[in-house]
Amino acid sequence: MGKINVLNIPIDAITMQETLQKVETAIATKKQIHHTVVNAGKVVLMQTDKELEKSVVEADIINADGQAVVWAANLLGKHLPERVSGIDLMEKLVKISFEKGYKCFFLGAKEEVVKKVVDIYREQYSEQIIAGYRNGYFNKREEEKIAKKIADSGANILFVAITSPKKEIFLNTYKEQLRNVNFIMGVGGSFDVIAGKVKRAPVWMQNIGFEWFYRFLQEPRRMWKRYLIGNAKFICLVVSSIFKK
Repeated sequence: MGKINVLNIPIDAITMQETLQKVETAIATKKQIHHTVVNAGKVVLMQTDKELEKSVVEADIINADGQAVVWAANLLGKHLPERVSGIDLMEKLVKISFEKGYKCFFLGAKEEVVKKVVDIYREQYSEQIIAGYRNGYFNKREEEKIAKKIADSGANILFVAITSPKKEIFLNTYKEQLRNVNFIMGVGGSFDVIAGKVKRAPVWMQNIGFEWFYRFLQEPRRMWKRYLIGNAKFICLVVSSIFKK
């Protein structure tokens, strides 16, 4: 179906399975796909952070990670077939990597967290899928060296678990240097979930769009502004866009 415009963001109207097929094609043809996702919070940030906006819209595939974005598209008369969650896409790609012989590089989170993620995947699948890993604590001066390390690792897939907008800007800035890595994507706080540091919402809460509320309940003092104020701003953007139609 190509891309549809939702709040001035060109989102790909594709399913999880179609996304996976595009990744496998990129690896088979030795091309690169720069992937990103958008949710309500990121859409709000993009209204004022132009570097983040540029980094998102210049990606090759933009999936709707948040159920709220799918609902917003429907309210605006557009159609997104389903939510394509970043963490679910990552999990499926790690499994496919084991089945097809791909290699993954894991960048982000604290050292103990990313190491645990790698150890979990080593035990669940194989040492052979691990191209390398590094924690997400580095400064601007170190970025180019880190990008080179990833490019030289033999990775087919790069997962970046750093907060927005840093991960989006990092990937967009260095994707040319990472051109031999066939699929690059940001996965936010996914490493914390895989490592067991943060619990993910039950499937029924994910399906009704309340995954954010489950996350808020775990860390209300840290997350209240991001979710409560951010979600209110997102609703205002959608309502405003409806009245402009």
